[in-house]
Amino acid sequence: MITFRGSPYKKSFVKRFFYTFAVSTINNRGFKAATCMSTIALKEVTNKKNLRAFIDFPFTLFADSPHWVPPLIRDELDTFDRTKNPAFEYAEARLWLAFKNEKVVGRIAAIKHGPELNKEQKLRFGWIDFVDDIDVSKALLSKVEEWAAELRATQIHGPLGFNDMDFEGMLIDGFDEPTTIATIYNYPYYPVHLEELGFQKAADWRELRGEFVADIPQKLTRTAEVVKDRFNLHTVKLTSSKDIKRYGEKLFKTLNHSYGDLYGFYRLTPVEARYVVKKYLGFLSPKYISLVADEHNNVVAFGVAMPSLTNAFKKANGRLFPFGFIHIAKAMLFNKNLDLYLIGINPEYQNSGVVTIIFNELWERFKKLGIKSLHANPLLESNERMFNLWKTLGGGDKVIKQRRCYIKKIREPMDD
Repeated sequence: MITFRGSPYKKSFVKRFFYTFAVSTINNRGFKAATCMSTIALKEVTNKKNLRAFIDFPFTLFADSPHWVPPLIRDELDTFDRTKNPAFEYAEARLWLAFKNEKVVGRIAAIKHGPELNKEQKLRFGWIDFVDDIDVSKALLSKVEEWAAELRATQIHGPLGFNDMDFEGMLIDGFDEPTTIATIYNYPYYPVHLEELGFQKAADWRELRGEFVADIPQKLTRTAEVVKDRFNLHTVKLTSSKDIKRYGEKLFKTLNHSYGDLYGFYRLTPVEARYVVKKYLGFLSPKYISLVADEHNNVVAFGVAMPSLTNAFKKANGRLFPFGFIHIAKAMLFNKNLDLYLIGINPEYQNSGVVTIIFNELWERFKKLGIKSLHANPLLESNERMFNLWKTLGGGDKVIKQRRCYIKKIREPMDD
């Protein structure tokens, strides 16, 4: 319960009445405790109604933005459902809403990623959105810091999700460029607030976009054939969604090995891998996926692309029904713009040139499909090999967006 200690309203009956009414109103909103910072009330989400308010807030905040892409509301609800999201096997989440004058003005999620907390003493935050008011952003992040202190974490960092398949990276450049369905959009004042509150760069990602150049350099094609012969590799023929699901676990096994050194990455559990395959890869056409396997049919490398669903998701506006699924289905079938989502290579093959096999196969398919443009989803700025390959394929070197994971130290490491 909330009480205003040292209240000045003690002598006047009228003032006492309104004071009591105000406290009672705040304490019976269906939230846990509320914390006030200036005129900001922080309330922890504890029921479905509050969770829906948490998910709906960006729809109001970005209502006038042509660059924000609404997520599917059902996907967001599932993400925070302990009975559906397998990440809750090792993680815990707490969500808060910020109110000003009884209006939602911000939100944030704090994520206790068990393996990360134990190994690095870090607490994550994500799903952070707020109006342009430093008191709001400060209040939200202060709640994360408070919980981090309780957990004896030394740092907080984000935006990050439960795992690498969730939204991550705050936009710091490219605010007027189109957003993909797999990335975060935020206003330019977001990073300004975080830096004013003492957050620093932890890692940066870059996004690339270019016109599709159908003619693959002959050198790349020859390299792909040489690599196949030298390492006894072959491409896996996928003909249906059943094939994709059958190879899904092998794909994510390779992803776990290949992403091991990336910032904030922790291996997906087998249950998480099956969840992602069923939820996202199961509806993809095999023509957008390239798998490279060894003589034992173990996947050693993969590439996953997808028709751009940016405009379809905008039209759906968070809902599959009654018409959202129609917009998405049309975009999947009739689309000349592609997003490159995932590329993974087993560390044993990362310097072998196996990536040329992936791109050689995908480019031939894209050529037949009449693809016009490609958008490469976030790549760590240190991934020079991929940036150089993008140039080789004719994509140019234009970075259209830059994202950042921020970090802040809240206490010195101790032997706990």
